[in-house]
Amino acid sequence: MNVHAAALAKAHRFDDRTSAFAQDVLEGLSLQPKRLPPKYFYDVAGSELFEQITLLPEYYPTRTELGILRDRAKEIAAIVPQGAALVEFGAGSTTKVRLLLSECDFGAYVPVDISGDFLNAQARALRADFPGLDVYPVTADFTAPFALPAGVKAMPKVGFFPGSTLGNFEPHEACGFLRSARKILGEGAQMIIGVDLEKDERVLVDAYNDAAGITARFNLNVLVRINAELGGNFDLKAFTHRAIYNRERHRIEMHLISRKAQTVRVLGRSFAFRSGETIHTESSYKYSLDRFTGLAQSSGWKPTASWTDSGGMFSVHALVASD
Repeated sequence: MNVHAAALAKAHRFDDRTSAFAQDVLEGLSLQPKRLPPKYFYDVAGSELFEQITLLPEYYPTRTELGILRDRAKEIAAIVPQGAALVEFGAGSTTKVRLLLSECDFGAYVPVDISGDFLNAQARALRADFPGLDVYPVTADFTAPFALPAGVKAMPKVGFFPGSTLGNFEPHEACGFLRSARKILGEGAQMIIGVDLEKDERVLVDAYNDAAGITARFNLNVLVRINAELGGNFDLKAFTHRAIYNRERHRIEMHLISRKAQTVRVLGRSFAFRSGETIHTESSYKYSLDRFTGLAQSSGWKPTASWTDSGGMFSVHALVASD
């Protein structure tokens, strides 16, 4: 953390997690163009809004991936070791993981997420529905190294990373995450991962600009967090949501656009916005099967199986840690 951000964090008596949030916000708003990490969408309110997004008619990824997992659950069960610990990176709703837990003989489940309150609520529900399953929630930033619970260290490990969250990383960051996950899970580990595929641009734009405005509320919620947790004074009515498709980079980009020239204060620092200036809050890369295979291989993983829906909208991949 830089000296100025550290001093501000100390003055506001922040814990380590809020101090990291403060640093990332101050640094991101100082950049040109301005940007904020998408991991900060997911406080309790943001997690709930995202669950609403997954039910929208325009938003195809969740229902398409669920269909693949439902249709292929027996094939997935056949390739994962019995009694393994299932480690979910960025655990949210338990809908997808329940499909695997119902079909596969896992010895433990380790959901990992930065939103501790939401994570623990989901863990309690799982314990009630799977009373024979050991559930060990870990509140952590899954993009950084973290320790697995002692209770699962002797078990084989299977990582689970659904929802095309990998697409939120820049390609070099995706490679770094896959390498980090391989190190956390250990030798011989496996990974089940969801990856969104390239498709018609109109489908993509509609999915991130839904008619009900839920994605807009989700995007703006990061400003709500800054106001509540870091003493910001963002006027939400002075910013608007927009998602565009960047053809050259194969990615959807989400932005918050300033409706006017204005100055915003966060933790005692001022940030000037021009009318029309944006904060880039998220990228969502879309892959071809070949490009994802190349990424996995260069990150220490060997692809062993892949499944897609009939329309070729989405993919689920099985990987094993390579030597």
